[in-house]
Amino acid sequence: MGSQRNGFHKERFVLSVDVGTTSTRCHVYDKEATVRGSCTTKIVLQYPEVGHVEIDPEKLWQGFVSVVKGAVQDAGIQMHQVDALGISTQRSTFTTWDRTTGVPFHNFITWQDQRAAGLVKSWNKSCTLKAIHGVMKVAHFLTRQKRLLAASLIVFSTQHVTFRLVWVLTHYRQVAQAVAEGNCCFGTIDTWLLHKLTNGRVFATDYSNASATGIFDSYQMCWSSFLCSLVSLPFSIFPKVLDTGCDFGSTDPSIFGVSLPVKSVMADQQAAMFGECCYDVGDVKITMGTGTFMDINTGCKPHTSIAGLYPIVGWKIGSEVVYLAEGNSADTGTAIKWAQELDLFSDVQETSSMAYSVSDSDGVCFVPSFSGLQAPFNDPKACASLMGLKPSTTKCHLVRAILESVAFRNKQLFETIVRETHIPIVKIRVDGGVSSNDFVMQLTADLLGKKVSRPHKYEMSCLGAAFVAGLEAGFWKTREELKRLHCTDKVFSPRDLRSGHGQSPTSEYSSVLQSWDRAIQRSMNWYNKA
Repeated sequence: MGSQRNGFHKERFVLSVDVGTTSTRCHVYDKEATVRGSCTTKIVLQYPEVGHVEIDPEKLWQGFVSVVKGAVQDAGIQMHQVDALGISTQRSTFTTWDRTTGVPFHNFITWQDQRAAGLVKSWNKSCTLKAIHGVMKVAHFLTRQKRLLAASLIVFSTQHVTFRLVWVLTHYRQVAQAVAEGNCCFGTIDTWLLHKLTNGRVFATDYSNASATGIFDSYQMCWSSFLCSLVSLPFSIFPKVLDTGCDFGSTDPSIFGVSLPVKSVMADQQAAMFGECCYDVGDVKITMGTGTFMDINTGCKPHTSIAGLYPIVGWKIGSEVVYLAEGNSADTGTAIKWAQELDLFSDVQETSSMAYSVSDSDGVCFVPSFSGLQAPFNDPKACASLMGLKPSTTKCHLVRAILESVAFRNKQLFETIVRETHIPIVKIRVDGGVSSNDFVMQLTADLLGKKVSRPHKYEMSCLGAAFVAGLEAGFWKTREELKRLHCTDKVFSPRDLRSGHGQSPTSEYSSVLQSWDRAIQRSMNWYNKA
């Protein structure tokens, strides 16, 4: 072998890149799924106008290339020792570009962007949508098809791509012109990266990313012709949808010196689910980062929700399609960061011991809704609030109330998932930065009445994309092998009875939860003019 002749190692590796909201990171994994090298770069968000949140595609691309090179260098290996590249990306952030030149028409418009809020609001109030709801209700009554019931309850949101894309088509003349000439490509971050990596040869996305755009029909497994005709989106601009693990083509040798096979493309929450080895129906994954995302594996059928859970494709690998039902709470890490900026504490690591230093929150309730309340309330007009303040309230009480609110929202999302899906829960795994907080983890286990396990590594999206790419490349053979590689840092078991109290944690917290529910009711519909 040439590699031996040159004195290089024969050892092989899988590379994985995760493009998040705040950073792009790359890890080099060996056969034991140990990280052998890493590199991270910050993502710079741009705010050209109030409510507009963008990313420069060229800077994102440069960042991507630099972290791949940096991680390989950090691992002390050669690029040709890489068997496969996996890519995980934030969802619903998109751009459009010229099919012939590959030049983007505008910056990436991120999932946080609010420019289409007015459009979404007028559509949600429109007679058209009311008529669709009516027709679908009748159709559901006649056929008892659950997806028609879901269609009768559909409301649009700015988090989905749909109306941000409608906005682009109506506001950017260049884009409208390119569409008319059949020369416009639409893509989420993964599609743009594939386009760049293959020097324009590949125009594709995968099912997990497509299903999170709001323009994809998860029941028919294709772009929704009904929705596209309803809001006038041209079918010609959409990429081909491929399996989550498949041969996406190879990188152009001019980029990394050798050609790397891209073997997986995956949306971040679904990738985290795969990295957590939640392969069975009833497995639950809770990612607590900037926001909380709770996903349950619903198996080979999409779950039709009437409480704001969203059915997405977890992954499609070969003939297997796995669906997830997802609920989210937008302001988990945001609330903790806000408390830090108020100087309630200096280091996030202190918060757990601060919360434990007081026996309760002294009647203080915190409602974490800087961006409204998601499932099961679905109230975009809710405000964040601190209630029940007294002269005796200390910083520790405030910190405890903020951390409690994270666990309380976990309880609400979990109960919504259990009530809606009727699926027996098999296991619960938690990841994301906030999961390093022992107080939040223990209280979550207590309130859910279930064991909650935290992995050794918090960056599950990267690992999930690596797992899929590695399986595709034959680097790993089976999922059983991956389950053996999964390292648990700590398992939090619910405390059945607190010593001396004779009370279960749930009954101990029942009055606090009642107060918190009242605080939520008072925070709802606060911004009447919104």
